[in-house]
This record gives sequence, C-alpha cells and structure tokens, in this order.
Amino acid sequence: MSTDEVDLEALPDDELVAQMHDDLYDGLAAEILEGTNILLERNWGADKVLNEALVEGMRIVGIDFRDGILFVPEVLLAANAMKGGMAILRPLLAETGAERMGTVVIGTVKGDIHDIGKNLVGMMLEGAGFEVVDLGINNPVEAYLEALEEHKPDILGMSALLTTTMPYMKVVIQALEEKGIRDDQIVLVGGAPLNEEFGKAVGADAYCRDAAVAAETAQALVLARRAAAATAS
Repeated sequence: MSTDEVDLEALPDDELVAQMHDDLYDGLAAEILEGTNILLERNWGADKVLNEALVEGMRIVGIDFRDGILFVPEVLLAANAMKGGMAILRPLLAETGAERMGTVVIGTVKGDIHDIGKNLVGMMLEGAGFEVVDLGINNPVEAYLEALEEHKPDILGMSALLTTTMPYMKVVIQALEEKGIRDDQIVLVGGAPLNEEFGKAVGADAYCRDAAVAAETAQALVLARRAAAATAS
C-alpha cells in the first residue's frame, strides 16, 4: 500500500507502528517525522517510540541489508529517515534519562579518509539504540584516547578501507593496553579489506563485515558484558 493513500492519524497505534516500519524501509523521511510526532501526541514515551517504531524498523532494514536484499543506497535512505525521528526524540530522551543501549566512539584510522562505511555503521548503531560519537576520518591514537577519556564509551569502533592503514588499528589497541584501559570498552573493527583473522591478530573483540552485523554484534557484546558484570556483583 503506498503511503499516498494512508492517513497516519487515522491508524490505531499498532498499525501506525507497522506503517512506520514500512516507511523506514522505504526511506520516507517526512512520514517518519509525522509518525513520530503522532505517537508522542498519543502520550507514548520517547523511549517507547524509539524502540518500537524506529529501532525495530531499522532492525528489519538491517536483516535485509545483511541478507543482500537491500543495498547501501536504500539503507542510507532508511537511516536518513530515522535521523529525522531521532532529532525529535533525542532531547526528550535526554530529559527522561531513558537508558540507551550504550555509547559508541567510532572513527576511521589515521591515513584513511574513507567514511561511507563508517557513516553507515554509525547510523545502524544509532538505529539499534546506541549513542554514537563520530570522530570522522584520519584519526591518530591521540584522537581515540581523548574521545575515550571524554565519553567513557561501551564500544570503540575503528574503520579502514586501505590495506596500508589497517595495521594502525593494532597501534591504537596497543596504546590502550599500555595505558591499562583496553578492557574498559569493547573494540570492534571493520572495513572492506579486513577479515576475522585480522580482527583477532590486532586484538579486537570482533570484526564486523558490514553495518548490520556491526549493530547486531555491538548489542550482543554489550548485553553479554552487562550480564557478566551482574553475575560478578
């Protein structure tokens, strides 16, 4: 059903949420803005709108991206639509102190100026309920260390697209080890030339082959770490 024929205001909550999943999938930014506002007017909490309408919608997008049904341009459109809804929700979430999934610091390593993959990962992580701090491109060790000190993230994500810049990931991880802060966060690495073996060799917690896998892996590792901490205490 095309959204031209759908009056979002007239839909009951469950149908409106299902329609928003479809609209996210189709990258319809105006409809996501409208749907987000309608749910808030119906006294939905910002965290409920985030989780049930946006995060769940992006989870569906992520699965089809992982399975090769959707491609980067469509995922970028979906992520862009989600950003509109997030812009409305973010200040409300901050007010309520609603717990997010966690914080991620992400950046492309020194010597590398590629950022489409990293940007996509950031959007998918935000869609999975994470607060994302994007350091941009060409990041030396110092930039990562400063960001870790300032934001105390659950996850550090590093990206590289050049075989010549990949080894810099190990430089960053070694710096974390030397400072005794390696275990303070989960380290994820990704980028076209990387693979599982490389991730293990540099000492990352996981290698993520694409943005959908990155979002799934981030959630799984954060939840596992929380469960382990709860058991330990």
